[in-house]
Amino acid sequence: MKILKIIFWVLWRIWFYILLGAPIVIMFPFLFISILKEKWYPYFFVMARIWAKTILFGMGFYYRVEKMQELDPKRSYMFVSNHTSMTDIMLMLAVIQNPFVFVGKKELVKIPLFGFFYKRTCILVDRNNSKSKAQVFDRAQKRLDQGLSICIFPEGGVPEIESTLLDEFKDGAFRLAIEHHIPIVPISFADNKERFSYTFFSGSPGIMRVKVHPLVETKDYTLDHRKELKSEVRSIIKHQLLEFKAKKKST
Repeated sequence: MKILKIIFWVLWRIWFYILLGAPIVIMFPFLFISILKEKWYPYFFVMARIWAKTILFGMGFYYRVEKMQELDPKRSYMFVSNHTSMTDIMLMLAVIQNPFVFVGKKELVKIPLFGFFYKRTCILVDRNNSKSKAQVFDRAQKRLDQGLSICIFPEGGVPEIESTLLDEFKDGAFRLAIEHHIPIVPISFADNKERFSYTFFSGSPGIMRVKVHPLVETKDYTLDHRKELKSEVRSIIKHQLLEFKAKKKST
């Protein structure tokens, strides 16, 4: 039985990377055209959502979303969530309809095909370079001026210890939200780690529960209060993760 599981995991992981690349190859001409001008980004975003949903459904993942309110398509937001899996990117794209740009680590540029478009559409940051981190704010302002939203995983990466429920948050997302006067939308992903963690021999098809929390306005905050805002948002997400965990134990 263990050998069968190992074979399944190997084939399943290979299938994931096939799904990662195949839609990009098929849509390449349209994706390439959509990145020629920044104002065409919303068209790229539509295709990115198709790509994301293809991967999720192809892997046997189905998501259940609880939304506390509808988002204004004409307003910019800061989307933040816990980060436990590579599928967080796909699930965020599938769940959120408002066009947004990821702020992410530059290392993902190395992924074939995906990296080509990632480099040209996302705001990249080298977390070991203070100049790179400072440039993020200018690039974010440019995107916000175009009517787009921003998405950041504030833990700064997937926690090294897999049993960690929620790592500490970095300041970046909250500084950006305060400086640009945009509301924060906290999002809790319950099952991504269980479905598809970074441990190779693990995971399975199944449900991915998501809760999109009420937005947190930043108009009454200053940079002096960013740690307070960070703590508030982290508490919202962590409380929901604990609730998800309790519900699962009771079923």
